[in-house]
Amino acid sequence: MTRLAGLFILLTCSVVVAHDGPHGHSHAEDDGTVQVATALTSEVEFEVRDGYRYVVANGLPDHKPGRFPNRGNPNRIQPQRYKYRIPAEPRIAEQITSAAGQPFGIAVNGVVFDPGTAEFWRNDRRSGWNYEALSGKINLGLDDSNAHVQPTGAYHYHGIPNGLIERLAGEETSMLLLGYAADGFPIYGPHAPSDADDLDSELVEMKSGYRIKRGQRPGGPGGRYDGTFVADYEYVDGLGDLDECNGREGVTPEYPEGTYYYVLTDTFPFIPRNFRGTPDRSFERRGPPPGGRRPPPPRRRPR
Repeated sequence: MTRLAGLFILLTCSVVVAHDGPHGHSHAEDDGTVQVATALTSEVEFEVRDGYRYVVANGLPDHKPGRFPNRGNPNRIQPQRYKYRIPAEPRIAEQITSAAGQPFGIAVNGVVFDPGTAEFWRNDRRSGWNYEALSGKINLGLDDSNAHVQPTGAYHYHGIPNGLIERLAGEETSMLLLGYAADGFPIYGPHAPSDADDLDSELVEMKSGYRIKRGQRPGGPGGRYDGTFVADYEYVDGLGDLDECNGREGVTPEYPEGTYYYVLTDTFPFIPRNFRGTPDRSFERRGPPPGGRRPPPPRRRPR
């Protein structure tokens, strides 16, 4: 059982978002774009009933985002109309499910965790060589919270949401409930007890079990594996603290009797790419894929 069993939350928070425009108090960017500061309000509701956790949100962050549009991302933040249903008593499934092509979950402030990108080698989705957002090899215009904006105006996290963590805990190191995955299991990060069964044990930063593969890519873009693409990584059992879904079982402040939970990490996969449970279909993407401006291919060094 969880102390959040009857949770109903209504959160509103005003944030200032930059937009293009000719009027108001503006700031000139390096690329000559004129920005106008506009106040928008973050709104999110969580309600548990009939075995599900229902979420209604407008997707706006409750912390200061980066400036959008920017050189790496041409889109501006706009309110969304999110309505998600999440199992309130999730169960571990017999097999893991890939999260590719859909949001992994939603943060407590109503911003989605969406680690995938729409950028592929030579713009060919069939190639399977999907660019990794946090590889450092492409510029997607991410802000300090590892977030940017889709063409739909959806602000979303690709990694640890630093602004949200600061808002929740300030400078304190805590085990923070950051949101819920589409399968219902909670999302924490990046710190958790060193002993998964003892909340009083030392809080340590969790390490994933993924690493960059060794050797050369067998096809596609060729070259050595270097983390540019999602397929450059592999999971090695026992390498880190977490399983291939970037999670583990243990006790948490909200689940003192224990639960399976996911952890956001500062290395790949950053946000999990696989579900340990069964994701609710309300998270299936029904619109265009995520992304923004497609990056140019990395320059090859002359041989």
